[in-house]
Amino acid sequence: MGISFSIPCDPCINKISRWLDERIACLHDLKKNLTSLATAMEELAAKRDDWLRRITREEDRGLRRLVEVQVWLTRVETIEKEVNDLLDGRDVELQKLCLCGFCSYSLKSSYRYGRSVILMLRRVEILKSQDFEVLVEQNQISEVQEVQIKPVIVGQETMLEKAWKQLKEDGVGIMGFYGMGGVGKTTLLTQINNKFGDKRCGFDFVIWVVVSKDLQLDNIQDEVARKVGLGGEEWREKQKSQKTEDMYNFLRKKRFVLLLDDIWEKVDLTKIGIPIPTTENQCRVAFTTRSQDVCARMGAENAMEVQCLSDEDAFDLFQKKVGKVTLGSDPEIPNLARVVARKCRGLPLALDVIGETMSCKRTIQEWNHAIDILTSYAIEFSGMEDQILPLLKFSYDSLKGEKVKACLLYCALLPEDYEILKETLIDYWICEGIIDASEGTERAENKGYEIIGSLVRASLLMDRHRTKSVCMHDVVREMALWIASDLGKQKEAFVVRAGVGLSVMPKVKNWEVVKRMSLCENGIYLLPGSPKCQELKTFLMRSAGVRSISSEFFEYMQKLVVLDLSHNGDLSELPNGISKLVSLQYLNLSWTRISALRMDLLQALINLNHLDLRETHELWSIAGISRLHNLKTLKLSYSYFSWDRYTVEELESLEHLEILTIGFRISQSFEHFLRSRKLMRCTRSIEFCDSSRGLTNSRQPFEISLPVVAMDKLRDFSIRECRVYEIKMENICMAFSSLHDSSSPRFLNLSHVDITFCDCLRELTLLMLAPNLKSLHVSDSRELEDIINKEKGDLSGIGPFPKLVSLKLKNLPELKNIYWNPLPFPYLQEIHVSECSNLKKLPLYSQSGKHGDDGLIIYYREKEWIDCVEWEDEATKIRFLSSCKKV
Repeated sequence: MGISFSIPCDPCINKISRWLDERIACLHDLKKNLTSLATAMEELAAKRDDWLRRITREEDRGLRRLVEVQVWLTRVETIEKEVNDLLDGRDVELQKLCLCGFCSYSLKSSYRYGRSVILMLRRVEILKSQDFEVLVEQNQISEVQEVQIKPVIVGQETMLEKAWKQLKEDGVGIMGFYGMGGVGKTTLLTQINNKFGDKRCGFDFVIWVVVSKDLQLDNIQDEVARKVGLGGEEWREKQKSQKTEDMYNFLRKKRFVLLLDDIWEKVDLTKIGIPIPTTENQCRVAFTTRSQDVCARMGAENAMEVQCLSDEDAFDLFQKKVGKVTLGSDPEIPNLARVVARKCRGLPLALDVIGETMSCKRTIQEWNHAIDILTSYAIEFSGMEDQILPLLKFSYDSLKGEKVKACLLYCALLPEDYEILKETLIDYWICEGIIDASEGTERAENKGYEIIGSLVRASLLMDRHRTKSVCMHDVVREMALWIASDLGKQKEAFVVRAGVGLSVMPKVKNWEVVKRMSLCENGIYLLPGSPKCQELKTFLMRSAGVRSISSEFFEYMQKLVVLDLSHNGDLSELPNGISKLVSLQYLNLSWTRISALRMDLLQALINLNHLDLRETHELWSIAGISRLHNLKTLKLSYSYFSWDRYTVEELESLEHLEILTIGFRISQSFEHFLRSRKLMRCTRSIEFCDSSRGLTNSRQPFEISLPVVAMDKLRDFSIRECRVYEIKMENICMAFSSLHDSSSPRFLNLSHVDITFCDCLRELTLLMLAPNLKSLHVSDSRELEDIINKEKGDLSGIGPFPKLVSLKLKNLPELKNIYWNPLPFPYLQEIHVSECSNLKKLPLYSQSGKHGDDGLIIYYREKEWIDCVEWEDEATKIRFLSSCKKV
């Protein structure tokens, strides 16, 4: 190519000759080289286009182009752009040449251009010379297959971003999403799957598998195999063990995301051949379930709850489903639509179905009718029985055991959106016989809490107020009522009209089939007549407004087991007919105006084992209660009748008594009770109160001495409006000095202490003997100086409050110390301080309190107080000052 000099000379001359040769070729042969480059590029492009057509045909058949082929195609695309850029400047470069192409008006620039053309031509020729025997291979479906999703997605944006961020973090291997049926778990997982279509994040495979209730590992294995390209005739002929081995050996070299939708029990990944996600392999498994138990068994440490939508998000979704035309057809409909949307309680499934049903209803009469149906008997609403309730029933069907199912159905007796105390629920269940109490009430209670926990973890109940109460979602409640009525076939078996504004007893066609009735939260002043409810077992009239009950009302209720008449503030006496309730085991008269027990009537209740008389302030005597021979639980808190020797003796004669809650007026003697070892051993809660606060200052201060050895069941302790100056126990010095001994006298079950308006009280050092105390609330005690006094408490050498969760201190102007040294408080979540101007230091150091998202928070009222707090050190100040909140 070009002019060549061949003159015998020494090596130096040869070097110069080659240099001249190269440079002359770059200039003199430029035109010819440009032509060669254009031709070579056309041939390369033609070869590329032929291969692309072949590749496209094969990809349409499900195959995948080889990676090395794709690399070659990418290089061709890149070099084509570079060649075009060179050719675009050829006219200008050719015009620069002179002396027949041996020189240039811009010699340096022309040489560079000519040399680039030669080098580019060589690169094109190399790419042209490459060949591939195979262009494609069996498709391993590394592409993310989008899952179809509903066009309307509302209220999950924040959770989606949180889940997406967490899924990409190192260290997150297995991730679970749990929540009740119809709440949007599948929608959320679908959004995550489709999001991988835009951002692969370095994963080789994103695999979506629907599991559903009937777990079949073989089906999951085959579905995963199909989606990673292992499926086919050869795969189907393999033994299960060989499939598992092949799956594992294939996936262990890959980085994958496995999305499992709707699992009801643990999926053993090793039996399928799925490598367990680790920090090293950086794989992920995410799944949806209705059960927190499944999350735990799958190893999802930080499972995320998919909750119902907020009111605004719920109404936003509902409006989208109803449509603008219907919402605009009458000015009243938007307000009625908001009422209907609230009935769905933020459940997307219900909002979808009910919204679609209402999308064609364009008169206010139709909307009012819908509200009536949803309020009175929602099962009759269109779509409820065939689209919503059956889906939720899967959760009910998956519960372990008929007793657990019966406990869930029982919760539906309470009003909509009603917070049910766990203690009350369990009392019902025990007396109904759903939970066996033959081995003791406390053991039966533990079983009740275990059942409640399982229902909460199954997303059928929701925890409220630090787990003291539970709440049932309204749609789950409708499902429970539907099941209890034999899927709507026996509507009068479960008569539940709680919280619907009744003023009279509801009309029932056939009283004889009624098994359970709940009329709580109404205004039914009178219970008249004598309904023939010979199958009735449960009658709940809590807060029903009852003032009077006819003498014959209970005449035909011989099978009644549970009767709750609590919170009827105008009910002052029981009818004579109550003596007919020979099967009654549970009677709740708390928060009523009952003044006498009428033991001439109640003694007929031979099976009664639970009597609740809390807050019966007008009850002046419980004389004759010893006739209730089978009584096991007696609740007398805040009921201030006389605790004389005869009352104590009567209670002591109750042979089967296991649980007792009591309250004392300071004006009355309580020494007889405190000397009764039998009653003290039964006592679960105790309260001291001065019944005439206006006279408090005229009374002499006194001390309360508790026989701690006998009070091993005590859980709650309260003192209100008393001039008590000390709370102590016998031999307290001995008790403190022997705290290292596990057998030493202590309040081992004491969980809650509440002290208020006790102006003479100086310290609460006795709490050193309560190692399991969870909440301590002290307020309006003007002389209190120490929570734990150093001189007394230092005897033990053991720090207090190892289980404390909540500490509230209010209006304690003399309080100077909680404790003299910093304490770990491993479970402490909140400290509330207000009007405690002399409390300058909190017993905290940088590692105190609960850590994490729900870590310790300090609530305060006065900015001056928080500004003057003396922190243990700078690290402690940094840790807690940022989490302080003004209230």
